[in-house]
Amino acid sequence: MALNKITLGLIGVGIAGLIGGAYYVGAKQSAKSAAPVVQQLSAGPIKSGAQPSAGHPAMPGNAMAAAPAAAPEQQGKVQTDPNAKFTHFRVGNRNVKSILMDGKLVWVGTSGGVVRYDTTTDEYRLFDTRNGLLSNGIFHVTKLDGKIMAGTYGGGMSLYDEKQDKWENFNIPDGLGDAFVYGVLKASNGDVWVATWSGANRIRGGALKDKSKWDLYTVENTKGGLPNDWVYGLAEGKNGEMWLATEGGLARYKDGKWDNWNHAKGLGADYEIVKNDIKFNNDPAQQSAHHARQKEEMGLQGITVAYNPNYIISMVVDDKGTVWAGTWGGGLASFDGKKWRNYTVADGLPGNHVFMLHRDDKGVLWIGTNEGLARRDGDKFTVLTTANGLFSNTVFSMATGPNGEQWIGSYGGVTHFKQKAQ
Repeated sequence: MALNKITLGLIGVGIAGLIGGAYYVGAKQSAKSAAPVVQQLSAGPIKSGAQPSAGHPAMPGNAMAAAPAAAPEQQGKVQTDPNAKFTHFRVGNRNVKSILMDGKLVWVGTSGGVVRYDTTTDEYRLFDTRNGLLSNGIFHVTKLDGKIMAGTYGGGMSLYDEKQDKWENFNIPDGLGDAFVYGVLKASNGDVWVATWSGANRIRGGALKDKSKWDLYTVENTKGGLPNDWVYGLAEGKNGEMWLATEGGLARYKDGKWDNWNHAKGLGADYEIVKNDIKFNNDPAQQSAHHARQKEEMGLQGITVAYNPNYIISMVVDDKGTVWAGTWGGGLASFDGKKWRNYTVADGLPGNHVFMLHRDDKGVLWIGTNEGLARRDGDKFTVLTTANGLFSNTVFSMATGPNGEQWIGSYGGVTHFKQKAQ
């Protein structure tokens, strides 16, 4: 497939002038020899009201207070080629960590704010700290009770009311466990769960404005049932149980009871299996006391490359109730409630750092890695890379549209496949 030469700025010519420095939750494709620096999540300015807790990863420079040198355009229109098989949308020196399809609209969460893109008119609008968000760094975009919910880096979670054109922010004083929010999920029983740096919130009945309804689960108050306070993802199981992805393994909450699994219990491939395929020689544990402590607790302190099979950085649950977990260097793991199975480069995956998992409307599992995107076909994998049209081989996010078209987020840009990628 010939590479489409039309490359577009999702938020116009000003996109490259957003906050300098990317935030990292994975590999920077343009510097494969460098390790992914997980703690360096540059998100730009944080407004008054954001409450990052002590011990969080530091932002580079004075990003906590400084405004962007050149303010990006906040709305406009881009030109696309309707006959092209795919289009690239550039987002500059930043990651696209979350993409949400909402009818004709695509919401793109980046380290420079949230972009709303209208697929029918090609019009865009950028939401950032200038119009209501407390932080420009976006980890997660979802829909909650008809409103857009953004989980941010250091600014809590923000709920957008389109009719009022206004963001409502929820932070630590409201009951939030931490201002770093990695995921938000409304369960079938009406409870809202929030994944944060410092544990998992459950808001009973989804009563966000009633602080008495906010619970916080941590390693301490669950007596180790939650294996690690860094909760990176959430998924509801087939029988209403809540699955939580953490830096210390997989946790399950059901009827007030906690269970958990880590590498010692089968999660992630052994180092001997993947060591020749680890692309990052500089481990974040060498630069962050937090990550170093986690590796030591897991008995991995002797391994100095980017490998921690206990660290789950992506997760989905399929219709059968099987949990799929993407690990930090330990490949893709599946768990049926009793047995684990691990898939690695040796099984056909393009990479062993699994940053993204997405199930499309047909139930097909897509796996975003540090070396490309894979589609699971039974126990085999079909791999897509830049040679097939991806903007970058480092894939962080994905969404599927109603007619099967796909939006794939990576470091530096978004790929829109107008027909389902084969």
